[in-house]
Amino acid sequence: MKASVTKGLGQGFVVEEVELADPIGHEVRVQVKASGLCHSDLSVATFIGGEFPVVLGHEVAGVVTGTGPEVTQVTVGDHVVGSLIQYCGACVNCLGGRTYICLRPESTLRTPGQAPRISWNGAPVAQGMGLGGFAQEALIHENQLAVVPDEMPWAPAALIGCGVLTGAGAVLRSADVRQGESVVVIGAGGVGMNAVSGARIAGAETIVVTDIEDGKLDRAKAFGATHVVNSRTTDPVEAVRAITGGGADHVFDFVGVRPVTAQGMRMLGKGGGLYLIGVGGNDAGVDVSAMAALSGSQKVQGVYMGSSNLKRDIPFYASMYLQGRMNLDALVSKEIALDGIDAGYDSLKDGTTARVVITDFS
Repeated sequence: MKASVTKGLGQGFVVEEVELADPIGHEVRVQVKASGLCHSDLSVATFIGGEFPVVLGHEVAGVVTGTGPEVTQVTVGDHVVGSLIQYCGACVNCLGGRTYICLRPESTLRTPGQAPRISWNGAPVAQGMGLGGFAQEALIHENQLAVVPDEMPWAPAALIGCGVLTGAGAVLRSADVRQGESVVVIGAGGVGMNAVSGARIAGAETIVVTDIEDGKLDRAKAFGATHVVNSRTTDPVEAVRAITGGGADHVFDFVGVRPVTAQGMRMLGKGGGLYLIGVGGNDAGVDVSAMAALSGSQKVQGVYMGSSNLKRDIPFYASMYLQGRMNLDALVSKEIALDGIDAGYDSLKDGTTARVVITDFS
């Protein structure tokens, strides 16, 4: 099959002919129909590093074409969406419903003594996050897949597995936003727009989005923001406190730059929560005054993958989309071919581009 292989740091994405093994155990063979370009994969390819060569791509949607002998959750012909949440289903966290912080995520992968799922010129190729969606086909553990309705379009379906789970999940699962509450979204990128969608589903009365680009703020209005604030030209803390009447119930930081996160802390009202999702630098974080947090009964919480249960939440968001209650189409700014990943990531530098999705694997 064809796959886009990253051979080392800074070496980009190159289409090669690779070999995909037959499924064993709980593995599912998926014909990839759409694969989103997420910044996390670019970070691995450019400065984080890891195992090389590797097939990256963790926003995957496709059709099941084969299953291992132990698979029970999907069948051939099912339309599925993959997620980077890897869980065993048997540890104390999984049994408690917190699959997103499984204690044995490696159980979804082949052991070192088994043949690799992907090989190139006879040598093993790593599979990014257990998915490897930058390819015509992928071999994925059934725990990382959720079935969606056949009528769900491929490009928006692929985005559910990461950006939607993270953004909407932060609001609906991590924060459990309630009807009538106030929400602030810092950062009007694609994931932030999913948080806006989540806030609308939750019934938030006030949804404020802050960013430094007017184009992104215009997009936020289209997604359902009740107020937008350009933090380059306006003090965002003063603006939020004025809009909310003293401070917000929930602030979601999708930027992860220390001064911006500090602003998010100051936007909180009594009893409010600051949720840390974005990591924009090595020093990302926030200094918390214990006295202020105690007197205001405020909290700071890190959020991974929107505290999601992929088997429950991926079908839920697909249903919201099909009912017209969640805007995913506007997130798909561009559809590209498998050999256009480098250019696709370049286009994401443009603030008007929300998401780029591979839909041509020929």
